[in-house]
Amino acid sequence: MTSGGGERLPPQTRMDKAYVLGDAIEYMKTLQEEVKTLEEQTSKRSNVESRRFEMVTVGGEISSSDENISCLSEQLPEIKARFICNDVLIRIHCEKKLGVVGKTLAEIEKLHLSVINSNAVIFANSMLHITVVAQMDKDLTMTAKDFVRNLHSGLKQFM
Repeated sequence: MTSGGGERLPPQTRMDKAYVLGDAIEYMKTLQEEVKTLEEQTSKRSNVESRRFEMVTVGGEISSSDENISCLSEQLPEIKARFICNDVLIRIHCEKKLGVVGKTLAEIEKLHLSVINSNAVIFANSMLHITVVAQMDKDLTMTAKDFVRNLHSGLKQFM
């Protein structure tokens, strides 16, 4: 309820039914405006630009399509990156080897990204799925394609 309007009216009329209803209507209008504002903010957030690039290697050649997923061992590591503003979601499928997670995180940090969270899951006793959430420096203007290419070349050195 508004405090400014009630102070100007005499005490006996503040609890008048018409006043209470009028004040309730004003309050409802205020709430409706707030809801509209919040809905607009939510729709703006959901329209944030998202860039995604997937790279799969086949016999040493780099391809951006996943048409040739026949022999996994030739295509590893498979890297997918999604950029949303300064946040980056990275997914890597590779062979399970000792120290590969630590080296992968180090390579990501070499590319001027700060690792926020990482997760590694082993499957099929020989495969490793690494998911990393990282944040780009605000000054960095690397494209998703360049990032994936640079990370892939860095990972190939020890895989």
